[in-house]
Amino acid sequence: MRVGEVAERAGVNVETLRYYERRGLLPEPARSPRGHRHYDEETVRFVRAIKEAQSLGFTLAEIEDFLGVVGRGRVAASEALRVRMAAKIDEVDSRIAGLRRVREGLARVVGCACDSLDHCTCGAAYLARRGRGPVVAGSLLHVTNGESAGNTIRQTTLGGAVLSWQDVLHEGPVPEGSRASLRTARAAFLAGCGWGSKRSLAGELERRDRQVVDALRDGRRVVLWFEHDLYDQLQLLDVLALVAESDVPFDTLELIVVGSFPGRPGFRGLGELSASELESLWGARAPATAAVAALAAEVWEAVRAPTPEGVALFAAAPRGLEGLPFAAAALQRLLDELPGVRDGLSGTERRALAAVAQGAATPVDAFLVSQSAEETPFLGDAWFFRALASLGSGEARLVETAAGDALPLPPPLGDAQTFGRLPLRPTRNGARVLAGKADRVALLGLDRWVGGTHLVPGAVWRWDGERSLLVAPPA
Repeated sequence: MRVGEVAERAGVNVETLRYYERRGLLPEPARSPRGHRHYDEETVRFVRAIKEAQSLGFTLAEIEDFLGVVGRGRVAASEALRVRMAAKIDEVDSRIAGLRRVREGLARVVGCACDSLDHCTCGAAYLARRGRGPVVAGSLLHVTNGESAGNTIRQTTLGGAVLSWQDVLHEGPVPEGSRASLRTARAAFLAGCGWGSKRSLAGELERRDRQVVDALRDGRRVVLWFEHDLYDQLQLLDVLALVAESDVPFDTLELIVVGSFPGRPGFRGLGELSASELESLWGARAPATAAVAALAAEVWEAVRAPTPEGVALFAAAPRGLEGLPFAAAALQRLLDELPGVRDGLSGTERRALAAVAQGAATPVDAFLVSQSAEETPFLGDAWFFRALASLGSGEARLVETAAGDALPLPPPLGDAQTFGRLPLRPTRNGARVLAGKADRVALLGLDRWVGGTHLVPGAVWRWDGERSLLVAPPA
């Protein structure tokens, strides 16, 4: 075959074949007496194989390296192939996780109900303003837990900009130290969980903080909309502590913090309310006094402390915390995330494992069952899946797939739909832990943060939920 026919059959152009020859991927072809190159069927098959490998994400350099290795012998080739494929799978997984993060960001923009790029706090509006903050001079800044409640607030007639706090402070490190160091720690943790790059997350957190501080410094009204659960109460403490340390006036800061709503006996949060229902709460807003902000800062300092004794003291306040009516109960739930004295499970893990043991067939089923067992539900499905995956890893795992395999990476590092549909079953170890005959920490180890407390072997604080008692690590 002549070069043009080979190129056409292999689906490339002639210059590509010449390039492959110059790189040494294709051997120098035989020549006719008149000097014309002649190719065979093997050349066509090989070029097609190269293009297929490139479509899977392999570069020409990687293909060259691989061919150099496999040419050394059958045994070496087999092992080299496994190593190369495993590395490529990791690379593809990383790309998929990145695309999922992009999708989440786009979904937030699509779902944004703001009618003005000048006032919106979403990523698209931030880019459209060339990195400038929202224009909120002479108007309101609403601060709330996430986009669900935030978008509904945008649909009200109240006006102003809406800022979603969006940090799961009951997960990952919330260490003591400066505000900047806290943002750095949170960005690193969230990036490690697959929610974005460390740099972009740190930038988002810094912009978020700055918008609140600048609004108060400029005398704008800032209204904090939060509910009673652990997720919201930690965010509320975080916001108030930020204000308390920023040396800004308090006279334009107001609170709307609720634990119930008329006509909704099963009230779970602001996100389930309509625009008119949210607007009906406007008259119930109260000023955030300096005393309330100072108390919140003190509680937040206890949450960020390297040991949980201070949290336990605030959680046990006999009359609650004045001006923060839901904080004590939320802190009790935070303490329940420490390993239990009987089984080593956190409260979330215990509910997850019990749900699977009771017949929840998939992670989605287990999530729904465990949420119904929560007195005050606060957990999103992705973070529940992360807790479940931690129980389903390693040889001593407590839960596994119906095929007997360890659980894969949870979303957003793994695919949410695939993970959510996995068939589950408890292991023998899982049954023993639930019965109090084995300890989760002893079986699986532990490296986890609860607030500022880093739980690692030898420094495991535990919580006795039946007696509401904190148990220190053995001396």
